[in-house]
Amino acid sequence: MAKYTKADIVKRAKELAQMISETEEVDYFKRAEAQINENQKIKEMVASVKSLQKQAVNFQHYGKQEALKKTEEKLDNLLKELDEIPIVQEFKNSQQSVNDLLQLVSSAISNKVTDEIIVATGGDVLRGETGSYVKNSHGGSCN
Repeated sequence: MAKYTKADIVKRAKELAQMISETEEVDYFKRAEAQINENQKIKEMVASVKSLQKQAVNFQHYGKQEALKKTEEKLDNLLKELDEIPIVQEFKNSQQSVNDLLQLVSSAISNKVTDEIIVATGGDVLRGETGSYVKNSHGGSCN
């Protein structure tokens, strides 16, 4: 069986990252993000959101509950308005697609490593038990 170094794995991870960066999901994300960055109305709304968030933190810090409540209401309304803009919806959807792809890759790697460990130790993949666990546990076996 081949032995790999951390450097080998990092090199392959970078290759995988390059592959992911060239997917349709990432391409769509980049286009949506560019449209958002080019939209003056959205840029102004995002600046307002950031400003209101800072105000809310300050009001909370100084215990100004009424001012905090009003600021949070303004913030909620502005975020709802922002979310109703079609390109923002597309951007969020594309962001979710990229995150789903990354999660899929992460899960596939994790599951494969776990299965390989179980197989290499003579364990039972269906039960998710390593060989040492199977050898040292008594009862509960269908054998």
